[in-house]
Amino acid sequence: MPELDRQENVFVLDLGDGENRFHPDWLAAVDAALDEVEKSDGPRALVTAATGKFYSGGLDLDWLLAHADRQRDYVISVHALFARLLTLPVVTVAALQGHTFAAGAMFSLAHDVRVMRADRGFWSLPEADLGIPFSPGMSALIQARLAPRTAHEAMVTARRYGGREALAAGIVDHAADEDAVRTTAVELAAAQAGKAGDTLRAIRSRMYAPVLTALRDRDNPLGD
Repeated sequence: MPELDRQENVFVLDLGDGENRFHPDWLAAVDAALDEVEKSDGPRALVTAATGKFYSGGLDLDWLLAHADRQRDYVISVHALFARLLTLPVVTVAALQGHTFAAGAMFSLAHDVRVMRADRGFWSLPEADLGIPFSPGMSALIQARLAPRTAHEAMVTARRYGGREALAAGIVDHAADEDAVRTTAVELAAAQAGKAGDTLRAIRSRMYAPVLTALRDRDNPLGD
């Protein structure tokens, strides 16, 4: 389960050591960690990281298949996480040490900065291969955070990008050696810790207003 630690002005949220899929309990734990980051005072920033082969595999499809009657509420909760991270009043950096797939990739896009391992691991939006269309909110988030050509390729072809390929495509901001991914992310976050506060939240909220409207649509989150 996710665990929150603090290194001076940087909160480090370790998402776990498994596939870190979006089980409702996992979502609740991440939300609680973000509560703690938000209620803190003074300079601060956030790094999300993980331990093991995966950063995040995205939606918990096994749970979703077993609870099909809760699909709408589940998607709303996932959208709420994206919207919350996108408007968090601190600078956020994702340290992608392993595979970052589907909703996990979208989660990474809701961060300000992404650092990815250069030599192993993939970033991918495999929904076209899985036969799962992107929700309007997910589409809006991806298209707001990626260049049009990259968004099209990633969404339509389900391409798997290695670290250096993701850097060249503008999906991530830095590619680093395995042992430097998290430390680089913490250094980048620490340099921006002084920006925490309401001004940053206002800037984000206005910059991504159309995305947030789509993510916060509780009446038709699936675009049916």
